[in-house]
Amino acid sequence: MSGVIVSMRRTLLSCTSLARNSLLGGALAALLPAEPADAADLVDTLSILLDFNRQELAVLATALALLGFTVVAAILLMRTRVRTAKNEAALQERIRELQLQTDRFGALLFAEPQILISWPAGDDRAQISGDISMVVPRDSSPQRVLAFGTWLPPEPALQMDHAVDGLRERGDGFQLTLTTANGHTLEALGRAIGGQAIVRIRELSGLRRDLAETNLRYKALSDETEMLRGFATAAPWPIWAKGENGALTFANPAYVRATEATSIADAQDRRLELLDSADRSAMERSLKDTAHFTSRLPIVISGERRMYDVRSVNVGHGSVGVAIDASEADALSAALVRMAEAHRRTLDQLSSGVAVFDGQRRLAFYNDSYRRLWDLDRNFLDTHPDDSSVLDQLRAARKLQEQPDFRAWKAKLHEAYRAVEAAKDTWYLPDGRALSVVTTPNPEGGVTYLFDDVTESLELARRFDGMIRVQRETLDSLAEGVAVFGSNGKAQLFNPAFLRMWKLSNDAMREEPHIQTVEGWCHQLFDDPVVWRQIREAITSIENRSDVPLKLERKDGSVLDGMIRPLHDGATMLTFLDITDTENVERALRERNEALEAADQMKVDFVHHVSYELRSPLTTIIGFAHFLSDPSTGPLTPKQAEYLDYVTKSTNALLALTNNILDLATIDAGAMKLELGPVDVSKTIELAAEGIQDRLATDRIRLKVEIAPDVGSFIGDEKRVVQVLYNLLANAVGFSPQDSTVGISARRTERSVVFIVTDSGPGIPADMKDKVFNWFESRSQGSRHRGAGLGLSLVRSFVELHGGKIQVDSVVGKGTVVTCDFPTDQAAHRDAAE
Repeated sequence: MSGVIVSMRRTLLSCTSLARNSLLGGALAALLPAEPADAADLVDTLSILLDFNRQELAVLATALALLGFTVVAAILLMRTRVRTAKNEAALQERIRELQLQTDRFGALLFAEPQILISWPAGDDRAQISGDISMVVPRDSSPQRVLAFGTWLPPEPALQMDHAVDGLRERGDGFQLTLTTANGHTLEALGRAIGGQAIVRIRELSGLRRDLAETNLRYKALSDETEMLRGFATAAPWPIWAKGENGALTFANPAYVRATEATSIADAQDRRLELLDSADRSAMERSLKDTAHFTSRLPIVISGERRMYDVRSVNVGHGSVGVAIDASEADALSAALVRMAEAHRRTLDQLSSGVAVFDGQRRLAFYNDSYRRLWDLDRNFLDTHPDDSSVLDQLRAARKLQEQPDFRAWKAKLHEAYRAVEAAKDTWYLPDGRALSVVTTPNPEGGVTYLFDDVTESLELARRFDGMIRVQRETLDSLAEGVAVFGSNGKAQLFNPAFLRMWKLSNDAMREEPHIQTVEGWCHQLFDDPVVWRQIREAITSIENRSDVPLKLERKDGSVLDGMIRPLHDGATMLTFLDITDTENVERALRERNEALEAADQMKVDFVHHVSYELRSPLTTIIGFAHFLSDPSTGPLTPKQAEYLDYVTKSTNALLALTNNILDLATIDAGAMKLELGPVDVSKTIELAAEGIQDRLATDRIRLKVEIAPDVGSFIGDEKRVVQVLYNLLANAVGFSPQDSTVGISARRTERSVVFIVTDSGPGIPADMKDKVFNWFESRSQGSRHRGAGLGLSLVRSFVELHGGKIQVDSVVGKGTVVTCDFPTDQAAHRDAAE
């Protein structure tokens, strides 16, 4: 340090007296503050001054000396020698004073270790002086001081780089407190003076360093406290703090709202508590014993009881707590448990064997069908054996098919534990049974095995295939020409007799030509456009599908007796018989009549069988369920009452579904009879609306009823009309959003009574309008509606049985309007019923 001071003094003394005085005076005037400053500010100023580049200082001093000499010469020319001598003497005295002051400032400046770095304007080369051993080894190059990353941690080094760049580029001053990699605390001061960027680095020591560190810690603590207070204020959960005496010292707005206080002060004054006395006592005991408390507790807030996760810990001389709303998580957890139990009960009722192995390949669940299927000991299964042990026991009991390499077969089966998709296989057991085995990897790890005895199914499939082959051979051997056209009008099935009758190519017909193409091929034998149009319309028509008899006299003189017959899957069968041979015609008619009678009898038998075998047990179950729910039969436990409610709801839903299926089957079999009588329109709408009141209340949907004053009544089956309106209203409510309106109106026209049901649901796409009345056509389209898809099928069937018609008008996104037209003519109703 003494060497730096001596060097600086020599540099200053090398200038002329006038230059030194001018330099020091101007520099000190620029650096010294206008008001008196403390010693630290003076040291900072002198350290920046004395760090000037020596060469630049010499040049500047020389220039200033020349300028001073010129000024003095001019003054000497203008003034008398006496006055000049007097001024020169005063100037020499001033220079001596400045020199003494400069020596004092230099000694004061370098009284402590520091480094001075300067960058002249327009020059990237830095001049470094001072004690560089503060940051780098003494034998290192001074330029290593500029590599801040070598003696500063990454973050302070980056901060220092940005500060120096700002000083050199824009003249932005800075003052930083840095901690070096070896733990020393430094102060970096940057200023732009005289066209130079000057940085002074010195080590903080003693009280000043402690004060700087204390200020930093205080600022960090203050920022952290402010941040935590802001978080607590903005948090939606009640947060509070209590003192050592249990008094409330802090509460956030959520706590104030939860306790129904007007402010934090109000909550403190009134000693409002979030928890009840028992829970509060439990929390205080836990805090006293273990210094923390965690529990899920019920809390009543704004008149609503909800579950909260309450956590509290001792902090300092008090405690802090928070209550997080866990109502949804609690409800989901309970629902998950109920769902798991329901799934287990459902799996226990399945005829398929189910076995679930966990991620450790141990048996986690099995149903009774699985145990019976393999005839395994329940005690063995309850020990949760692993997958390999179960397979080994089955193999030892000769219940598995023999494998050339059992170990390789088992390893391949266990690949399901690493698979991502389900796999299906068929096992042929030594006892002659065939099992369908589906292995499904579980998302949480493990595998679910599903075993189904498909012995009978495979036997039926073989019989079915044999029957299909026999039927195909029978069809091919028929003298009657048969062709089946699909709903798209393309040929799907034909026999050789059909090809021979119309002289068609087998290869051409295998391409599934359209009926128009087939018509063009057949024109050479029969070209009556009226008959062909009738055939085309019967095949491609959607409505009014019925048998159409044909009699064709062809150009070759043969006469064909034909029949267009719609099939249940939307296809149409076209048959032709050469009635030239009368006996062949009689035999074909007799076989066809027997087939029709058998089909009709099968429909009737189906309806009777389902009615007896399914409906009667359901009615018995419902009756006993109502009997058990009657208080006179004795009290039930809450769990029994819950199960009984599940049974009642499920059997009622199943009975309604069964009734719908039976009604549709009865209508389709032609056995449905309407009980005609007067139908009061207002009463009918009231009865239909009564059945959906609970759904209206649940979904907050308003029912708007508009009945024309002159609507009166009409002749029909009141029960079926109510069923029609109920299904339409239920469908409208199911597809309507919450807080919307469903409307039903009735009016009378000259020949009919018209019911109109409207909703504001998502609407029906154009490609779905023709399918909404099909059996089991159920599409939720993002709504709450769920069902088997039979309601609208019944609606159309009952309306058509009354001789009426139904129309659906819908715009996607704007709702649906369904119009039912019931004729008022009694004779028309009687014909419809018949």
